[in-house]
Amino acid sequence: MPDTTPSRPVWPDAIFAHLQRVQVRQVGYVPDAGHAQLIERCIDDPDIADVVLTTEEEGVALTVGAALGGQRAALLMQSSGVGNCVNMFSIVHGFGVPCLLFVTMRGEAGEFNSWQVPMGAITEDVLRQCGFRTFRVETPETVDAIVGTACDIAFNEQAPVAVVLSQQLIGHKRWTR
Repeated sequence: MPDTTPSRPVWPDAIFAHLQRVQVRQVGYVPDAGHAQLIERCIDDPDIADVVLTTEEEGVALTVGAALGGQRAALLMQSSGVGNCVNMFSIVHGFGVPCLLFVTMRGEAGEFNSWQVPMGAITEDVLRQCGFRTFRVETPETVDAIVGTACDIAFNEQAPVAVVLSQQLIGHKRWTR
């Protein structure tokens, strides 16, 4: 009998491997289907404190607090969450600490929810205006190299860095009743 189990994507594992490589010890997130597999990996790792947030801006404070306490952190969010963080991003610059974001995109081509489109259209511009270096990932084959570079810049240069995970990479959400 053939195996009909859908295969899981491997790109979340590549991101997780880099989080381990650069010794990230705290990962904050608002639950998101696009990050579900990566969140599971973080929850299962006893060396990573996974922190469920009520809003994305709490995660910015988490990353700054981790850095001030001598640990490394990463923040997982959806593109709509970037808009919630604009004021809080100023503390990253104020303290001169790294802030590593992984942003799953909504509002790109094929989006069923029109309310996601305006923020999705400006997410990368907002991040750049807030001082983040941004890296965009479109295909699974480029995840390892791009995420590796982004992690190294964030923690070697004490810089704010955002990795934008396109809808082409994560897959489009489907509206079902």
